[in-house]
Parts: sequence; C-alpha cells; structure tokens
Amino acid sequence: MFTQQLINGLALGAVYALIALGYTMVYGILQLINFAHGEIYMLGAYVGIIVLGMLTAVGLPAYSLALTIFITLTISMLFSAAYGATVERVAYKPLRQASRLAPLISAVGMSIILQNIIMIMQGKQYRFLPPIIAFEGFSLFGAKVSPVEIFILSASILLMILLQLFITSTKMGKAMRATSQDRVMAGLVGININKVISVTFMIGSALAAVAGVMVTLYYGVVHFFMGYTIGLKAFTAAVLGGIGSIPGAMLGGFIIGLIENFGASYVSSVYKDAFAFLVLIITLILRPNGIFGQKAVDKV
Repeated sequence: MFTQQLINGLALGAVYALIALGYTMVYGILQLINFAHGEIYMLGAYVGIIVLGMLTAVGLPAYSLALTIFITLTISMLFSAAYGATVERVAYKPLRQASRLAPLISAVGMSIILQNIIMIMQGKQYRFLPPIIAFEGFSLFGAKVSPVEIFILSASILLMILLQLFITSTKMGKAMRATSQDRVMAGLVGININKVISVTFMIGSALAAVAGVMVTLYYGVVHFFMGYTIGLKAFTAAVLGGIGSIPGAMLGGFIIGLIENFGASYVSSVYKDAFAFLVLIITLILRPNGIFGQKAVDKV
C-alpha cells in the first residue's frame, strides 16, 4: 500500500508542479498571483477531452495512440497559451501601474468569468471520456503502475527540465530573469518587457494545459469547477517551494501530491483537500518565504 500511494502521489504531484510553475513564473515577473490560472488548467482539460473525443470518433487512437496524444497536447497547449496571453493583455496589462489589489481583483474576476463561460457552453454536468490507453501496466514492489502514470511522470519531468534549460540558456529566458530582477532596468537596456510578460503567461498557460490533458487521461472526467480546488493546491505548492522559484514549484508540487495521498490513505480520505491547505498555513507561519524562497528586498 505504501508503494502504491507513493506512485499515485508522485503522479498527482507532477500535475500540481506543472500548474504551480505558471503561478511562480508570473509572480516572479509581475509580483502578481494569477488566480485565473486554475481556470486555464480547466480550459486545457476541456479542450483536451473535446479533441480526444473527435480523434476517437475518427478512429485515430487505433491507428496511432502516440499521435493522438501528441495532437491533443499540441492543440490544448496552443489554445490555452493564446487564452493566457489574452487574459494578460485584457485584465492585467492596463493595471500594471495600479496598486497590487487591483490586478488581484481582476484575476479573481477573470476566474469567475471563465468558469461561467465554460458552464454556459459545456453545461454543468460532468463530461466523461472512455479510457483510450488500454494497456494494463506492470507491477512494482506490489504496486500497480499504469501507463497513464508513467506518461504523466515522464512527460512532466521532461517539461520541467526543458523549462529550466529554457530559463537558464536561451535569450528569452535570460530576458525573463532580468525582468524578474528589475523590470525598469531591463526595459532601459532594450528588453521588450511586454513581449517577456506575454511569453511568460503563454508558457505557464501551456504547462497548465498539459496538466489538464494528463488529468483527463488519468480520471477521464472534466467539470467547469475543476480548476478552483486544484488551482489553490498548486498555489500552495508554489508557496511551499518558494513563490518565484521554478525548482521550488517543482519540489512543492511533488510534496503536496505525496502529502495528500498519504494523508488520505493513512489518516482519512474525508480530509483529503484539507491537507494541502494545512501545509499552506504551516508554511506561512514557519517559513513564509518557502523552501527555496528568498527574503524580499525593497528596491529603491
């Protein structure tokens, strides 16, 4: 049972980590908590289940399952990235010079708007998708490892590595780090701040879309309200790891996933959602800067 919960917790933690990366990237650049990010994950899941349903109807999974998943991920990522850039342009860009409370309220408003748009377009009922990965998987130390869990872990780790390489090795990544350190000075040395911010939102939204598709493949169900709770848990993961730190978001996601699964198994499944928020409270009390976070320094 321990091994099984460890595997389940790592798979769930990988999903939390992908979503948490969006929170921490946006905060690192704009010092803003994008509370609409959970709804972008939900949007990615809906796009994923629609595309998977269409491809299944034409029989593509029987021909090539890998191509089916690739097409689904690509369309979902592109759609969510475009939506993330649009949200930034409409809801956040006009408020960059306003007080911190204004964009925070705008983020909550965008979250509610997207929830209601999906509810109107897709209905309040749950949407289900039959399993498209029929392989049984294998046993590991008495635990059953499904192909979906292998895909979630491997794809998530690969994306996290690629993101870290992008941030540290590319010209845009260096521009993002410079903008995070001092936005005004970055603009003075020729960095296109608007482009950097848009790319940041697009990357975070695309990663959230991947998480949405993974959850669709794992559970086979989506709902218009699914982004709210998991968004808060991913935010908790970002705070635990150190908001603004990409390695911290990765580690925090896996820790939250493990705590949630072990807590539900060995304590009570009734309080499954409470464990993540208990971690948030303890983190804010004992180490508000997170595991990899640094103390804020006022810039003169």
